[in-house]
Amino acid sequence: MEKLRRTVAIVDDDASLRRSLGRLLNAYGFLAEEYASAEAFVARDPQTAIDCLVLDIDLGGMSGIDLQRRLKAERTTLPVIFITALEAGSVKAEAEKVGCVAYLQKQFSGAALIAAINKALGL
Repeated sequence: MEKLRRTVAIVDDDASLRRSLGRLLNAYGFLAEEYASAEAFVARDPQTAIDCLVLDIDLGGMSGIDLQRRLKAERTTLPVIFITALEAGSVKAEAEKVGCVAYLQKQFSGAALIAAINKALGL
C-alpha cells in the first residue's frame, strides 16, 4: 500500500526561497504548495488540503503572525512552523504566543525544517 503524501504549504514573499523549500520538501516525499503572501494562502481553493504550514513572519501585507491569529480565530488546527530573518526576541515570543510547532531563524538547515515538519505531523 502506498503512503499518502502529506501537503506542506510554504508562505514566503521570497520566490527563490519558496522554490528551494519546495524542492527540499519534494525530495523528502512531501507535496509542496507555494504561496507568495498570506492573502494568497487565504484565497486558495478551500478544497486544497494542507497538513502543515511553513510561514514567514515578515510578509509584504498581512504578517505571518496575523495569519496565524486569523487561522486560530477560525478554529483551524493547522500546525505552523514560523520562519524568519528577524532577530528580535519579542518576535519569537509573539510567534510562540500565537502558537507554533517550531520557530526557525533563517538561514536554518534543511534538516531542521524537515525535523520540525515531521514533529508537526507526528511522523
